[in-house]
Amino acid sequence: MNDPHTSSAPALRRLLDLLASGAATEDFADVLADARRQGAPAAVLNEIDGATWQALRVHRTLRQHRRREAELTALFDTAGDLAASRDLDTVLHAIVRRARMLLGTDTAYLTLPDEAAGDTYMRVTDGSVSVLFQTLRLSLGDGLGGLVAQTARPYATPDYRTDERFHHTGTIDAGVLDEGLVAIIGVPLLLGGRVIGVLFAADRSPRAFSPDEVALLCTLAAHAAIALDTAKSLADTRAALAELNGANELIRAHAAAVQRAEQGHDRLTDLVLRGAEVPDVAAAVAVLLGGEIAVLDTGGEPLAGRAAPAEGLAEAVAASRAEGRSVRHGDAWVCAVLAGQEPLGTLVLLGRPDLDDADRRLFERAGVVTALLLLLRRSVAETENRVRGELLADVLTAPERDPAGLTARGRRLGVDLGRPHLVLVAEPAGAALAPGAGGSTATPATAAAATDRGRLAGAAGRYLFGSRGISAEHGEAVVLLVPDDGSAGAPQEAAERAAERLARLAGFPVTVGAGRPAAGPVALAASYAEGLRCVRALRVLGRAGDGSSARALGFLGVLLGDGHDVDGFVGATLGPLLDYDARRGTELVRTLRAYFDCGGSLTRAKDELHVHVNTVVQRLDRVEVLLGRDWNHPERSLELQLALRLQLLSGA
Repeated sequence: MNDPHTSSAPALRRLLDLLASGAATEDFADVLADARRQGAPAAVLNEIDGATWQALRVHRTLRQHRRREAELTALFDTAGDLAASRDLDTVLHAIVRRARMLLGTDTAYLTLPDEAAGDTYMRVTDGSVSVLFQTLRLSLGDGLGGLVAQTARPYATPDYRTDERFHHTGTIDAGVLDEGLVAIIGVPLLLGGRVIGVLFAADRSPRAFSPDEVALLCTLAAHAAIALDTAKSLADTRAALAELNGANELIRAHAAAVQRAEQGHDRLTDLVLRGAEVPDVAAAVAVLLGGEIAVLDTGGEPLAGRAAPAEGLAEAVAASRAEGRSVRHGDAWVCAVLAGQEPLGTLVLLGRPDLDDADRRLFERAGVVTALLLLLRRSVAETENRVRGELLADVLTAPERDPAGLTARGRRLGVDLGRPHLVLVAEPAGAALAPGAGGSTATPATAAAATDRGRLAGAAGRYLFGSRGISAEHGEAVVLLVPDDGSAGAPQEAAERAAERLARLAGFPVTVGAGRPAAGPVALAASYAEGLRCVRALRVLGRAGDGSSARALGFLGVLLGDGHDVDGFVGATLGPLLDYDARRGTELVRTLRAYFDCGGSLTRAKDELHVHVNTVVQRLDRVEVLLGRDWNHPERSLELQLALRLQLLSGA
């Protein structure tokens, strides 16, 4: 057996045990020290010393291999993260965390440039405790990171605060001091030779970083660059896919709009070819656009659909006419229906506040089709009106010649002269009706009058468009024949409405007189004569531009009217007093008659009535309440006195 004092074998076995157990470096030196204490010979000590140095070399190699193995494992794990994860934040956090772990530093972090702000910012940190440091922003070229980014080379410093190679700034130094960092290493993230970021590892105590540690951090930085590039590629791919999806949706929408436009065009064309009317077109367009369509004439009256909101409609129509396109009007759309520059009406779309370009064009095409139908209808109506106008002229000129023949002729033209009609006589407000021609010499005044009468005749045709009425120029006026609705105030209402609408259509004031309702050629001719006298009376009374019937003219109506409706005049004039006396047993009518008979003297009137003067005053106050404050004005009092006389004459 070997003597431990003269043999190196025990020491060598101990060195092998230390290598196998992975002991610390200091433990190897204890083997040689123990042999010296035991008094081993010099030769044995030399052999143990050489073996110790060999064991330390093996120990260092094994430690490097273990570190390399750990580094390779970390790199493989990082590569796996890159392959498996699509979350950039997760990958970057894993890289920074592994950099800190492999280098054994207190903290690690990664900065990226902000192109919009023109500086760099902290993207990821691991091991940091300072909020100031975590939110630090660095100007380009400042600090260790700025030098790395400028040179695209790694840099390390054992003590950042005293290293003069870097451009120190108060902001960066404050952040580093707040975090307590001393030793820092930074390596660039390179992509195609371009620096896209910097990866750092740092300790809170002085430290020199080895070349292996620099190389390891550079490898991790390369992985981080790949992760950033992959994330950018994925973002670009997603953006491209989103653009493709958007373009695809746009193409689909455009295709659907084109198909809908083709269907709308075919539908509208079919309607026109089949001779459809304006309401048919409105109904078809309402279905195609998924809303409600209202068709209005130039006066705003509905030709089809329900009435549209009137507020601001005129301005919207004017805007549509000026732009030549449909325009938005609140929650509705408005399209002027034009023939060239001549307005024929208006289309209003309700229920579709958001209208895309395709549907808007379809709506505007419906306006063109509506204009075509209105022109066709107007052309037909003008032709029919000329023929019917000749009938009307014959009725007014010679009704007694062949009443039955005129009635039969009217029936063939779609006009039943046997039914009650209203005869409206219209003239330009500045004209003066003459009983006959005053010569053949044309003057500027007569030429202007003829022009105005022609415009009025055209306005009358448009006014009656779509109704069962007819019109014709007769003498110096334009005569309109419209069916009577049977209401008590029909003549007056028809005259007022016609005066207002004709003035708007013709562009100048129009005076309209209405005769009483009549049926049959002879009665219609008499009604025309009454309407003519009513027009002259309006002009004499200074009411040119108004519309009225003979009955509404008071006592003048009694004088002008063929029927001399005395009872109607008395009822209209004294009605409130007669009703009051009948209900309460008073004598307001008798008191008023006595007042007028006594020349307006209260004293003589009270003697005539055998009552106190205060009673007369009270009764006349009641008359004022019932008849109005103007009852004693000259014109009104004349009507009242005439009505009182006619009442006596009638025996009422």
